[in-house]
Amino acid sequence: MGSVNRLTDEQKKALALFAERMDGRLRTHLNSCVHCGLCDESCHYYLRYRDARYIPANKVEQLTRIYRRYHTVLGRLLPRWVGAADLNDETVKEMVDVVFGGCSMCGRCALHCSVGVDIPFLVQTARSMLVELGMVPKGLQSTVDAAIRTGNNMAIPREEFVDTLQWLEEDLRMEVGDETASIPRDAEGKRILYTLNPREPKFFPLSISAMAKIYYAAKEDWTISTRCYDVTNYAYFSGDGEAARELTRRLHDEVQKLRADTLVLAECGHGARAIRWEGPRWIDKAYPFNVTTVVELVAEFIRSGRITLDPAKNTKRVTLHDPCNLVRGGGVIEEQRFALKHACTDFVEMTPNRVNNYCCGGGGGQLSMGEYRDRRVETGQIKAEQIRKTGAKIVATPCHNCIDQLMELNRVYDLGVEIKTVCEVVADALVLK
Repeated sequence: MGSVNRLTDEQKKALALFAERMDGRLRTHLNSCVHCGLCDESCHYYLRYRDARYIPANKVEQLTRIYRRYHTVLGRLLPRWVGAADLNDETVKEMVDVVFGGCSMCGRCALHCSVGVDIPFLVQTARSMLVELGMVPKGLQSTVDAAIRTGNNMAIPREEFVDTLQWLEEDLRMEVGDETASIPRDAEGKRILYTLNPREPKFFPLSISAMAKIYYAAKEDWTISTRCYDVTNYAYFSGDGEAARELTRRLHDEVQKLRADTLVLAECGHGARAIRWEGPRWIDKAYPFNVTTVVELVAEFIRSGRITLDPAKNTKRVTLHDPCNLVRGGGVIEEQRFALKHACTDFVEMTPNRVNNYCCGGGGGQLSMGEYRDRRVETGQIKAEQIRKTGAKIVATPCHNCIDQLMELNRVYDLGVEIKTVCEVVADALVLK
């Protein structure tokens, strides 16, 4: 461990965090890769560039060589012999470029790994070390900072958000022809507390209108918090466990404060994963309330007859993009298909689909990291060609990060399609009684 004495304070902090997390799970995944090569063709970065740096096994190696250097005897004594590497400026620079700039943490590689290495988990661990080194890309870090500082990742002032909800409520009343229709705000004791991706009030207010219309048709008992409504948690992408814990705690406390029975997560793949499945681990306790995604809720509305749809209102061909964190990471696969098949007359699948889908390229925090914009769009060509082959005119996806990426791919690759959320397609097919 002699080299540790030559480390900077930040490097020591990064290695201390690494050591703190060195449990059986981490050791197992660090030592399991057999370099069989089966993961090569699973990664959209590698498929696009054919650059060995983007082979998932080589992404794992970024962390494994540090592990060997500081946590194995041979790594300490004969580092070059075993492929160990010091944590220094050179290795850190390479790690940043690969684990932030060359990975969307989509998990397709882990699905195809012959021995089950959890590659996104190792990438996130490497990102956590880079948090300690202060090496998170500026755009991603500022997104996390905005959420911590203001309560939402786009730093929307509360007054502006309230104004947006008020005029959307007025539009809802005109659309449904009912002056009692509402978008309830900060109401206590409701069955549902509904979250939003801040991109909705900022850029996509029609997504809010669509869900308000669905809730109205279902006669649902619901509300939105104007204090804490952000379904996203970009600290999950940056690897900042403390920030992720704080954002999760705030949402947990808001559900408790408003005494809601069920927290409904808006159409956001990573938000669903971060809150529903990672959140209890971050705050070290189970939620005392129910948590579900909005696509599961809407599917239940359809099954139970609480809403009625006329698919003839949507006659254009519709295809579905599967968000990686919702589908591969969360197992919410068939509900969005069920909803779309009831909401349109011509639904077609991309190939491949479901857990084998290709990432659109916008996950892993890529949308917030401007320095990697060209890679993000270029790797998205694979998804663009998938869409083109379906002949669809509408691409639906239950994730606003995916929406943003797909809109850019639509423009760059001249796909000529509409990009909508699943709930927008459902709302278009509603029959109001």
